Amino acid sequence: MTKKIKLLKLINLKELELILNVPKEKLRTRCSSLGIKVSCSQRLDYELLTLVASEFGYEVELIEKGIRTKKKEMISRDPVIILLGHVDHGKTSLLDYIKRSQVNYEEYGGITQNIGVYKVNINKKNSLTFIDTPGHEAFMAMRYRGTQITDIAIIVIATDEDIMPHTNEAINNAQAVGIPIIFAFNKIDTNTSDPEKIMRKLAERNILVEEWGGAYQSQEISAKYGIGIDKLIEKIILEAELLNLKYSKENLAVGSIIESSLNKENGYTATIIIKDGILFVGDYILVGKLFGKVIKIIDERGNQLKYVLPSRPVLIFGLNGAPASGEIFNSYKTEKEVKNIFNKFKKEQEPLILAEQEKISFHKLEEQEQQEQQEQLNLIIKADLNGSIEAITESLENNNKVNLISKRIGNINESDVLLAYTYKAMIVGFKVKISDEAKKLANKNNIVIKSYNIIYKLENKINEFFRTRKNSNIKDFLYGRAKVTNFFTLRKIGIVAGCLVLEGKIVRNSTIKLKRDDKIIYVGKLNSLKNLKKDVNIVKQGSECGINIKKFKKLKIGDIIESYRII
Repeated sequence: MTKKIKLLKLINLKELELILNVPKEKLRTRCSSLGIKVSCSQRLDYELLTLVASEFGYEVELIEKGIRTKKKEMISRDPVIILLGHVDHGKTSLLDYIKRSQVNYEEYGGITQNIGVYKVNINKKNSLTFIDTPGHEAFMAMRYRGTQITDIAIIVIATDEDIMPHTNEAINNAQAVGIPIIFAFNKIDTNTSDPEKIMRKLAERNILVEEWGGAYQSQEISAKYGIGIDKLIEKIILEAELLNLKYSKENLAVGSIIESSLNKENGYTATIIIKDGILFVGDYILVGKLFGKVIKIIDERGNQLKYVLPSRPVLIFGLNGAPASGEIFNSYKTEKEVKNIFNKFKKEQEPLILAEQEKISFHKLEEQEQQEQQEQLNLIIKADLNGSIEAITESLENNNKVNLISKRIGNINESDVLLAYTYKAMIVGFKVKISDEAKKLANKNNIVIKSYNIIYKLENKINEFFRTRKNSNIKDFLYGRAKVTNFFTLRKIGIVAGCLVLEGKIVRNSTIKLKRDDKIIYVGKLNSLKNLKKDVNIVKQGSECGINIKKFKKLKIGDIIESYRII
């Protein structure tokens, strides 16, 4: 019998794992079988979500979209376009040229380390809204969510280079979401430009541009000198006309979050783009697990508006939290209506909410600290925007030595210092201020607070911390030694060493040194410990055990495994 799950938003693999009670590895494998590669934090589009859930006996329904069903007069809206591409391939230069060449343009935000939104007036009839995303690999999640917000993707490729990793990622993202792609072949002014090579490489991926008899529009350009950009804009307008983008003034607003932030003067704010309907001051909006009354709308020039139409980026005030970039919001006219929907959603998602609360419970943190007490850097992140937090988290995702205790938007305060004191953590701030009280409390309790404006420097500092730690005078507390007597392979675990404990004890999740002929050949983590086919925490002297070492496979009979902790 098919079970039904109701969602107010699109979710990622981690959240789907909790709802379906299916390991995320199985979910990821199913996505791969459909030809789509996804990360654990990446949101699944509705079609993919439906397909994957159906494989495990579930039917997905997105509830309460905020759009009424009766026939209404539909009005054309401007397209929202995202610029994607590899670092230094010229997407920012392209946008800069478009902005400079038009009669005037409206701008909100900027090309920094957040998603920048720009409205460009092409002529009296046509306007285009551009979303520019950073190129650093840490912003993969932001770029993916950007494609969920937009109508058309412009993928910029430098013709004097090759199709690079970010280019492939951009193509995959746009195809997964199902939005049209226009390729901009840039840098045709250089001596080494070879557009044919790029078209050939795309053809190898079964992506044929119109010049090669395919369906994808493309244009050769020079963002530096403006060559071909007018023709590119014409193709964007043509693509938008084919999409027949419409909205109704009678509909309640539905749209997407571009970015959100928190500051002392205004509380929580969000930059949004509406896809349908009209949003008025005084309307109530619901986005994920957050809701609020719109008390103010600010346009690109800082003017207060009474309402906003689709495809125009604006800043709204009144939410009770900071939603993530790419979240879908719906508007309602009464507080009663929005709270009814919210409570219904909360009831439907109870298992997910409980699971999220469990993640940050004291018990879980204490258990993890005991298991990997000295191997990890406990970290508290405070940042200016949700997008910044996501980018920092993404950049640290593959570092298993970093333990994120907390990640929130807002300035660093006394509460953060107290939390850092409790968990012996470092506080890292990104584009935020540190209160005087927090500084005094941190100095008194020897709490380290670091503040950065560039993510690269933050990453480098954390890497430097581990290098310094490795080279410093750290003492090892030896638990015990075991000798490898044989080894075998288990399907779910990998290579397991059959060992005899020679002295002391072997402790699960401890750090290990692998010695061969009295030389240390590997230092790593004891991943799994078994005794008589059962998972155990400790195996004492004279007993046999099975040991799996994380990320090490080249074992030999006679090797010595030392289990220890750093003090």
